[in-house]
Amino acid sequence: MPRPTAAQLAYGSATVIVSTIAMLLLSQTSTGLGVAVISAAALALGLLVALTVPAPRRRGRHAAPTARQGAEGTSPTTTRSAGADAEHPVHH
Repeated sequence: MPRPTAAQLAYGSATVIVSTIAMLLLSQTSTGLGVAVISAAALALGLLVALTVPAPRRRGRHAAPTARQGAEGTSPTTTRSAGADAEHPVHH
């Protein structure tokens, strides 16, 4: 299971805090059962928000090859050096 990102933690935590306070103020409950139900609902809402935050795209070793690398798997340095020679020919 991947680790949550900072954005997921921030949005989820903020949702739990704000929704708990809002629901407690709106319901004006004072019983333990009411507070427990509201807390559980706020945690579920925070989890839902944290899971729906889009994760950043990974650009690591396992990422798909870019268009520059081509189908043969040439490295970007090889492609760039060939392009540099074509743009700046050597005059003798």
